[in-house]
Amino acid sequence: MGRKHNLTGQRVAVLAADGVEQVELVAPRSAVADAGASTALLSLEPGEIQAMNHDVEKGDTFPVDRVVGECSPDEFDALLLPGGTTNPDKLRQDPDAVRFVRDFFATGKPVGVICHGPWTLVEADVVRGRTLTSYPSVRTDIRNAGGNVVDAEVVTDHGLVSSRNPDDLPAFCAKIVEEFAEGKHPVHPEGATAPR
Repeated sequence: MGRKHNLTGQRVAVLAADGVEQVELVAPRSAVADAGASTALLSLEPGEIQAMNHDVEKGDTFPVDRVVGECSPDEFDALLLPGGTTNPDKLRQDPDAVRFVRDFFATGKPVGVICHGPWTLVEADVVRGRTLTSYPSVRTDIRNAGGNVVDAEVVTDHGLVSSRNPDDLPAFCAKIVEEFAEGKHPVHPEGATAPR
């Protein structure tokens, strides 16, 4: 990975709901925590969320730290959106989750998203003009929302880090730590991030 990136003092929001793909929740969260960040699992309601393995087999449950409707992007330095098919489908139907993602993007702070996670980004209308990757079944939705889709294990576009599936996790985890360490990107008044 080259030089070690330090996230000490950073607060990372992990936004997920029932149906999250367990490895896509656990591996990135561990990567940023290992680099020194504190993480908070945000979800739609208090209690626990049910993770899944390969979308169909129940995995572990994870305690929710905060309800997303009670959170502000100002409280966090970076955002993680894991995949799994039903997780982003639940998030994109929740006005508070969609608002949080839209408002978070407007800050210019870094975001990591993997697999089916971009469905929530599409709903929040934050992929327009951005280049990213995703699970193949989400790509048409990204294109229809004005995004540019590429097929690569990890793609970075002005603080937005994206990957396709769990096989990409080593590259994804290394890149989110690097981007989260880099921090905020310039923001245009209309909310789109400026080129570096």
